[in-house]
Amino acid sequence: MEDANAKLMELISGMWRSQILYTGVKLGVFDALAHGPKNAVRVARELDVDAGLLYRLMRALGSLELLKEDNNGNFSLTPIGELLRRDHPQTLRGVTLWEGGSLSYFAWRHLADLIKEGKQDGFVREFGWPLFEYLSQNPSHGEVFNEAMSSLSSMDNALVLEALENYDFSGISHLCDIGGGHGLTLCSLLVKYPHLRGTVLELPNVIEQKELLWADRMGVGDRCTYMSGDMFREVPPAGAYMVKRVLHDWNDEECIQILSNAHKAAPRDGRVFIMEAVVPGPDAPHLSKLLDIHMLVMATGRERTTEEYAGLLEEAGWTYRQTWYPASKMLGVVEGVKA
Repeated sequence: MEDANAKLMELISGMWRSQILYTGVKLGVFDALAHGPKNAVRVARELDVDAGLLYRLMRALGSLELLKEDNNGNFSLTPIGELLRRDHPQTLRGVTLWEGGSLSYFAWRHLADLIKEGKQDGFVREFGWPLFEYLSQNPSHGEVFNEAMSSLSSMDNALVLEALENYDFSGISHLCDIGGGHGLTLCSLLVKYPHLRGTVLELPNVIEQKELLWADRMGVGDRCTYMSGDMFREVPPAGAYMVKRVLHDWNDEECIQILSNAHKAAPRDGRVFIMEAVVPGPDAPHLSKLLDIHMLVMATGRERTTEEYAGLLEEAGWTYRQTWYPASKMLGVVEGVKA
C-alpha cells in the first residue's frame, strides 16, 4: 500500500512539479547555471529575484533531478537540466514555457466539461478563438508557441532520422514537407541524401523570418525551396510528402482533406509519410495517450493508432504500407503509397 500511496501522490502533485519546472525556466535559472556551479545568492543577484525564495525553488528543482546541490550550497545542472538551457541544441525550454504557461493552464480546466458534453477544444471555450487564429492575433504568445514547436522539432528530427535509417530513398527525387516549419527535418534528409530536392510548404508568417530557415544554414539552399500556401487548398507536386506533427492537430475530415490534396498532386508512384506519436495497443503506457488528451483540450485533433492512420490514408486514396519506428517508439512514421 505504501508504494501505491507514493505513486498516487506523485500523480496528485504533478501540477506542482510542472509549475516548479516552468518557473525555473521562466526566471532563467538554467541559463544562469549554463557555465558552471553557483549558489542561490549569486543566481538571485543575476536574475534580480529574492535569494531566500529562489534557494527554495532551486532546492525543489534539485528534488526533480534537474539541478544538483553540493554540501556548500552550490547548484549545477544535471544532464536533464542541461536540456532546459536556451542555447542547448536539443533544448526543451520552449515546450516548458508553452505547456506550463497561462494559455495551456486555463484551457485544461475545461477537460471535465468537454468530456461530459462530448465537445473538444477547451481553448476556444476559454479564449473564444481557435488556437492558431488566437496566436496569429497575439504575437507574444505566438513567439512562445513557435519556440515550443522548434524545441520539439529538434527532438523529433533525431527520432525520424533513426526511424528511417534503413529506408530506401533512391526512388524519390523530390520530397515536400507539408507544414514543415523552418525545414529542419527535410533539410536533414537532404543532407543525408544528396540526390533529393525538397519543398517546405508553410504559412507565410512562419517562413518570412529568413534567418530561422534551415536550408542555407545546413548547406542545402540550392536544393530546398520554401513555399507559402494553405495545405487545406492545395499542395505542390512532389514525388513524396511528409507530414510531421500536423495531422494530430485536426479532426478526421480535416486530415483527409490534407492527405487528399497530397494524393491529387502526387505521381502514380507517389508516397506519403505521416510522422506522429502513434498510439500503441491496450494497457501499454505511452506518452501518446496523454498527448491525446492535450489535443482534446487544445484543438479538434487527436493521437491515433496505426489502424486509424491507415483508415485516413484509405479515405484519401492512399494505401497503407507499413510503420517505421525508432528504438524508443516515441514517434512513428506511417507510410502510404498511391493506390
